[in-house]
Amino acid sequence: MSNELNLNGVGMTSQRTRDRLVRRLREQGIRDERILDVINSTPRHAFIDEALAHRAYEDTALPIGFNQTISQPYIVARMTEVLLAEGPLNRVLEIGTGSGYQTAVLAQLTNKVFTLERISGLLDKAVSRFKLLGLRNIQFKHADGGMGWPERGPYDAIIVTASPRRIADELIGQLAEGGRIIAPVGHGGNQQLTVTTNTMGEVSSEVLEAVKFVPLVAGKS
Repeated sequence: MSNELNLNGVGMTSQRTRDRLVRRLREQGIRDERILDVINSTPRHAFIDEALAHRAYEDTALPIGFNQTISQPYIVARMTEVLLAEGPLNRVLEIGTGSGYQTAVLAQLTNKVFTLERISGLLDKAVSRFKLLGLRNIQFKHADGGMGWPERGPYDAIIVTASPRRIADELIGQLAEGGRIIAPVGHGGNQQLTVTTNTMGEVSSEVLEAVKFVPLVAGKS
């Protein structure tokens, strides 16, 4: 992955291009400067194929193979901001490692990230990127993530990066007191970014906005 060799970027992957992306995210309402700083410093071009590197700092989703995508930077920032809104996070579970970009952003803002990916080819590439960036607070597993990773719970937050039809009770059961799940819930063109909170045993959900993610699929490959 030769596009990973120059983490600073040149031309369309340069710092100036990253600065433009961060300005755009501010204009779209992202307010947490910690998240903006991390997005500014994280080389998104290292998480996609070299042929698409020139588009890395556009605010758009891009293909990463295996019929999967790297999420739009705004969505990465938005989901991260919602998770961090109630204070620092110690343990976060991510369902759907994908390219590893969202994982890398979370790892720089939380104490520990546990991430599950069902496609071994994607996970292998993501792990090599974590090593390249020196991110050592990520635990990963090749697994069907639909039921979470109960052995490592409970979690302060769970982020789902593919669309389930509903939030599984098994995931809610892995939340710590006051914990929250953010996920794009729904099917096809009817998906809503939803935050589900567990407070004193009471589960509540809030819809934030319409989104479009690949579906959450069962099984490993």
